Amino acid sequence: MLRPATPDDPLRLGVLVSGAGSNLQVLLDTFNGGGREARVVAVAATRPGVRALERAAAAGVPHEAFPLADDRDVRLADWLDGHGVELVVCAGWMGILTAPFLERHVAINLHPALLPAFPGAHAVRDALDHGVRVTGVTVHVVDGGVDSGPILLQAAVPVHYDDDAETLSARLHQLEHRLLPQAISLLAADRVELSGRRARVVDGEDS
Repeated sequence: MLRPATPDDPLRLGVLVSGAGSNLQVLLDTFNGGGREARVVAVAATRPGVRALERAAAAGVPHEAFPLADDRDVRLADWLDGHGVELVVCAGWMGILTAPFLERHVAINLHPALLPAFPGAHAVRDALDHGVRVTGVTVHVVDGGVDSGPILLQAAVPVHYDDDAETLSARLHQLEHRLLPQAISLLAADRVELSGRRARVVDGEDS
């Protein structure tokens, strides 16, 4: 999917956010300390004033807000191009990336459910309302639909009878913080092969 990266020539990440940015912080802590195969070089948010932009500023990473407008995806793609971004990481980005963007950038998304179950913005609440016993986290390729792209990695957690959205989200966040850097490392190492909707991790166990 992408060129093989090395610590001397890391994969350049653009992270798209909408809120507090806990997953962004994990990526900054994991990859921006030097000597790793990827590096966050730009952070874009759906609106100004969110905590995630403060995290980017504290790390010295270029950052900008892109409120919804007719030409947002084109302006966003131009801005990411200007920072040399090679992989776009949607980490809490509350929006649909359209064809003019995806024709120019490879993007992955983090979703708090075991897709194809519970796509959309209310996955945790939907899982609780449905009464499932197991849910989880998915990292997938963005294809322009709503959480519909090829699945790269998934991991599961049990849903307890007395869970609410807060307690379940806390366990899901722990999985997110592990799974998203893992997916990026695999992509940076050129260890992911896509065949239609199926992804295979090469030189290692399938995920």
